[in-house]
Amino acid sequence: QVQLVESGGGSVQAGGSLRLSCAASGYFYGSYCMVWFRRTPGKEREGVAAIYTGVGSIYYADSVKGRFTVSQDNAKKTLYLQMDSVKPEDTAMYYCAARSTPTGCSGATWNDDRYYKFWGQGTQVTVSS
Repeated sequence: QVQLVESGGGSVQAGGSLRLSCAASGYFYGSYCMVWFRRTPGKEREGVAAIYTGVGSIYYADSVKGRFTVSQDNAKKTLYLQMDSVKPEDTAMYYCAARSTPTGCSGATWNDDRYYKFWGQGTQVTVSS
């Protein structure tokens, strides 16, 4: 089993920055598509950014392109989300998710939460105006 633990959430003013982390543990071997999702009450879970632990593409939701950066430290088994120029509409619970795959993240399905087996418990981000 794989365990994912997010951290780094909190309150920030609009225009500010925040960095989220997701530490993986357990049987975390091989290659994974790692994704940040977010959910706001009353809305569906939204894929924010994806990165492959092997060599592959990075994907972003249009709403965060140019503001958020996803990265990883494979030695530390940690996924990051650098959030810059945050907006009130970025307020949400942020989750990291993972699925084992030898072929990388798919451009067609990276943001479909049905494809992810492993999930963290989430970390809350609140952006005030």
